[in-house]
Amino acid sequence: MDSTARRRRTMLIAAIAGGLILLLIVGVGVYGLIRGPQTTEPVDVVTTENPAATHPADTSSGPELVVAIGEPEEFAVAVAEALFTWDTTSGYGPADYAQMIADVTADEEADAAASDVRSYLPTQQAWAQLRTHQTRQWLTLDTIEIPAVWEEAVAQAAPGQIPDGTVAYTITSTRHRTGFWGTDPVTTAHEVAFTVFLTCTPERNPAPPVADPITETCALLRLSQLDNPLR
Repeated sequence: MDSTARRRRTMLIAAIAGGLILLLIVGVGVYGLIRGPQTTEPVDVVTTENPAATHPADTSSGPELVVAIGEPEEFAVAVAEALFTWDTTSGYGPADYAQMIADVTADEEADAAASDVRSYLPTQQAWAQLRTHQTRQWLTLDTIEIPAVWEEAVAQAAPGQIPDGTVAYTITSTRHRTGFWGTDPVTTAHEVAFTVFLTCTPERNPAPPVADPITETCALLRLSQLDNPLR
């Protein structure tokens, strides 16, 4: 992709992820890792008591690689899970989890996407506080769909304005946390929604093991503000 096409895509993504969201959807995304930046209440881990809800046994506590080869929808889900799956007792920090997403981010959007990812993850200070409660977090997917606003943008775009393979998925899901308040196990469940902007490029496998040699390699472009997705 030449520099002109990259600039066009960057401008388009910025317009849709910024202007259209602000014009069409009212509200500010809230991420309650700590109960608001100015509050004295320490953490959001104590909202409901449900010791039966435990961290999934098949979820690794440390950062996991995001697979970039596959269908666009699968990649969007993988990015979403990487954003929301972390464990403060793992010995890793928020930067380690963020790196897994940085590794599958398009080069031309690296700085902007890094800022998006940081807004989803705890700060170092918040992480240290959450670690005192042994807080873990993960995500269960509810719905994933291409938002109507994006479909309209694609339909109205001039030829070449949106490069082939660029797509947006809006994901609604439930964010779960477990931890301890003193010696009591506690959990929370909170609905979240956001939009993942990505691009996928078909590539031909020179030595396919099966009949279909075509695969797609995907890269993250941007993330919407949390709880302020495209619809």
